[in-house]
Amino acid sequence: MDAPHAVGGTSQVAPGKVALEVSPLPGGRCGIRARGEISALTRPSWEQALTELARQHADVSYVELSEVAFVDVAGVSALAVTAMNLPGGRVVVEHPRPQLPRVLEMFWPGLDQIEVAL
Repeated sequence: MDAPHAVGGTSQVAPGKVALEVSPLPGGRCGIRARGEISALTRPSWEQALTELARQHADVSYVELSEVAFVDVAGVSALAVTAMNLPGGRVVVEHPRPQLPRVLEMFWPGLDQIEVAL
């Protein structure tokens, strides 16, 4: 997770293809920044990035999603499961799509391990 990487192949994406790019956050903050779409096509890479995030987690980890165009329920589920399995602390999700906090509230009401920062 030291450098940005495109999921599913190279960083250039053919028209009509779905891509997800995940990179570490700048400035020494523990976390990741995602760009693209989180869907069935990109889920393996999303889950891999979340696994790496959990490995590096200390007290607070950040997931910056301002450049994510779409996230499906399974992508939100992977995020929730990752947060629930952390030994302590929380995950702060920054600038997510509007559906992400709604899905969290619908399926995981009261999940204290995730904080959403709009």
